This record gives sequence, structure tokens and C-alpha cells, in this order.
Amino acid sequence: MRIGIIGAGQVGTTLSRHLALVGHDVSLSGLLIARTVRAVAAFADVVVVAVPFSRYQELPVAEVAGKPVIDTTNYDSETDGRIRELDEDRITSSELVQAHLQGALVVKAFNAIRWEHLREHAHRDRFAGRRGIPVSGDHLRAKKAAMALVEEIGFDAVDAGGLARGGRKFQPGTPVYAADLTARDLRARLHT
Repeated sequence: MRIGIIGAGQVGTTLSRHLALVGHDVSLSGLLIARTVRAVAAFADVVVVAVPFSRYQELPVAEVAGKPVIDTTNYDSETDGRIRELDEDRITSSELVQAHLQGALVVKAFNAIRWEHLREHAHRDRFAGRRGIPVSGDHLRAKKAAMALVEEIGFDAVDAGGLARGGRKFQPGTPVYAADLTARDLRARLHT
């Protein structure tokens, strides 16, 4: 599968290594070169967004239409600036990404794990204490694609529900955010 990763920071580069290791054709780009970002998005069957949340409006729209887009971002009012809708919990950050990327199939994943744990705990088999990764989304095909990628790199994908309700369960400040849990413990915390 061709996977385009927009964002060459810690999460983006870590995911690019893991996904390439399991055989995917991975292309990685930062947001500083808009032409390259567009090319990466156009190339991909699945796009991973791994940029600071405040940059989501710079993401290319036409090139991701109809494609699964995995949103790894998190809103942080101190670094992203205050966004009233998010501060008042009227919407999730991934819903804002979905609104910007009209026609894309946005799925939230890889945002609730520390990048160091993403690097260190990958490629484990089912009997070696795999960590759970929550995934939320409204589009079944896109959610299945994201969950398959989570599993392929050695984590257990845990379906947290739709983009709005499910995404709220594992955003910063929740009991599962950066908690480093097995899938069983993650499911228990998500459903309490």
C-alpha cells in the first residue's frame, strides 16, 4: 500500500520507519514545501497527518478526497492558540480536520501514545504485551484501513467509536491519553 505521511517530526518519522519495515511504500514530507506535500498526498492510498494541530488548515484538500486520512494531531491551546469551539468541547480537533478536508475519510489514531512508546513498543507479537492504540472514525472502510495499519506495526487496534464521541475518549486530559495500556485495559477505560 502507498502511504503518504505529512509531517516529518517525531511521530511522522517513527511511523514512516515502522510502516516501511512491514512492506509499505512510504513517502514522507513536511509542510514547509507545499508542492511536496501535495505530491505526497496525491501519491498515497492512505494519508497520515502528523503535523502540529495549528497547521491543519494548510493540508491539501483535493489530493486527499475519497482517501482514508489518519489524524495523529492533538489540540494544545498553549501551542496552537485558543480555539473557542474546542475549549468549550463543542467539537473535537479531528472534526475540524474533517471539516477542512472535505471529501476525505478522517480517522483519529496514534495521538494517544507517546512517540517514544510508538517507537519502542512496535513490532511485538500478540503474546508479548502489545500496547493498545485507540481508533475512532465515521467511515468503516477508512477505520478498517487505519486499524489494519495499527495491527501490522505490532499494536492492538481498539475501536473507540465515531469521530466525535470516540475521539473525545482519548484526547489529551482523558484517562487513556498517554497511558500505555494493553488493549484489554484500554477497552475497559474507554467504556467506563
